[in-house]
Amino acid sequence: MEPEITAVRTTGEVPSPGWERDLIHATHTMSGAEALVRSLVQGGVRLVFGYPGGAIMPVYDALFDHGHEIRHVLVRHEQGSIHAAEGYARASGGTGVCIATSGPGATNLLTGIADAQMDSTPVVCITGQVASSVLGSDAFQETNVMSVSAPLTKWNHQITDPEEIPAVISKALYLARSGRPGPVLIDITKDAQIGTLAYRPHEEEHEVRGYEPRPTLDEERVEAACRLIDRSRRPLVLVGQGVLLSGAQKELGQFVEKAGLPFACTLLGLGAVTSEHPLYVGLLGMHGNYGPNIKTNECDLLIAVGMRFDDRVTGDLARYARQARVIHLDIDAAEIGKNVPADVEILADAREALGAMTTRVRSASHTAWLAEFTACHAIERERVIENDLNPASPELRMSEVMGRLCSRTEGRALVIADVGQHQMAAARYYRCRDGGAFITSGGLGTMGFALPGAMGVGLARRDRPVVAVIGDGGFQMTLQELGTIVKEQIPVKIMILNNGYLGMVRQWQELFFRGRYSQTELSNPDFVAIAAAYGMKGRRVSERAELDASIDEMLSSASPFLLDVIVEREENVFPMVPSGASCSEIRLE
Repeated sequence: MEPEITAVRTTGEVPSPGWERDLIHATHTMSGAEALVRSLVQGGVRLVFGYPGGAIMPVYDALFDHGHEIRHVLVRHEQGSIHAAEGYARASGGTGVCIATSGPGATNLLTGIADAQMDSTPVVCITGQVASSVLGSDAFQETNVMSVSAPLTKWNHQITDPEEIPAVISKALYLARSGRPGPVLIDITKDAQIGTLAYRPHEEEHEVRGYEPRPTLDEERVEAACRLIDRSRRPLVLVGQGVLLSGAQKELGQFVEKAGLPFACTLLGLGAVTSEHPLYVGLLGMHGNYGPNIKTNECDLLIAVGMRFDDRVTGDLARYARQARVIHLDIDAAEIGKNVPADVEILADAREALGAMTTRVRSASHTAWLAEFTACHAIERERVIENDLNPASPELRMSEVMGRLCSRTEGRALVIADVGQHQMAAARYYRCRDGGAFITSGGLGTMGFALPGAMGVGLARRDRPVVAVIGDGGFQMTLQELGTIVKEQIPVKIMILNNGYLGMVRQWQELFFRGRYSQTELSNPDFVAIAAAYGMKGRRVSERAELDASIDEMLSSASPFLLDVIVEREENVFPMVPSGASCSEIRLE
């Protein structure tokens, strides 16, 4: 039933000028739940992930009438909804939205909210809450979600008055995606959902007092940075996810090409520029490439773009790049100088700053310096890469499987990796090209991220193959989302790299705990049979001669497909920087 219209156009046979505009902005009397759904539609939201429950039931009742405007995907667990929203946001460049009920529904979102905060992912979480009259009374399914989510969100707010809804939803969508993106949580009491308001669409937020999402670029600092670059003989650019978040891929390419700057990527920066670029020197970090790790402690200038110098990149901070000058470019002032002091701080959007630096920096090349990276790569290829991609052992290796997947997709698939050894193998050997992408849980390292994350990616992008690469441990944390994938017919391809262990923990136990494998060996079910029980096609492969055909069968399937790849049980991922060591102490074996 349509809500009552309490403000109408002028009466009479002839409509008054502007009556269509007036009708659009007319005041409607409706429930808070209806206003919430309309506010989401007004804000451009067309897809939400969620799971209903008692305290959010009025919103689900309102959604029933808006299926033509906003699609709801019913997940099998609330954690699946937040990870799917993350995947959707990261693949689409938009904002992911998820909905849950109060109490356990809300707390089941917290891991994903923390994940979104660490990885700067714009998501809006809407949770139901008990009626405001019983807040604080330990009512059924009541949790103080405001307190527990405050450290994990960019902003959170509890709505107890339905009149707040249009403005709060508009603000939530704006805050989540502007500046440094992040998660926002809106908790809405049941009486605010049921109560009525005189609804008027709220204009999109463009200004929040005290909030400056786009800092003003300081031209003097740009000049200072360019002077350092022009004088440098051994520069190295560190590319983080900020480049992707700002859409600065083109500007980054122009910048490094003009100044002849070698660049390396963090885990979340992969895909910012094709890995075939002649100036790309590899992956940074604990299991990154030999060259960029070694040369970080030999360069004379580090240019950090949209990255935060986390411990997996720096190793021991006391011994990190002590010889180098540092330019740090980031949109978040809290990150600049937090871990590594900067000689030149550029607080700005990456796209704007890189464009300005490109116009000012001198054209240059660093042929001899680049040759040193080439020499390092040759050492790594001889001692690590060749055996990884072409092993002599009869068992399949994770690294060669990822190399074959890259070859069969030509690096153009959207790969969503879970967390563990397989994640590092994927990051090293799936080389993104021409629109390919690598999406993973970085800062929080959330096992179970990839399967629901791939659902969001698959719904955001139909133009590329979507492949979730998952370990057998992480898969069992969220495998119930197979039901969602089949019901919604999301054409996700699932590749399990199955070694029967919690592989990364086992590797550390082997190397640093005298081979004492404490609680890391798994007793796995038949994953192909589980997929079949959900109605999904699947196949198991363990023979090298069958690998390419199995991958091709997976990729060619028009429907979701699960490929269970049995790999070497005790394969280790190298290179490796031991925890607490200097990045120059990277081990090749």
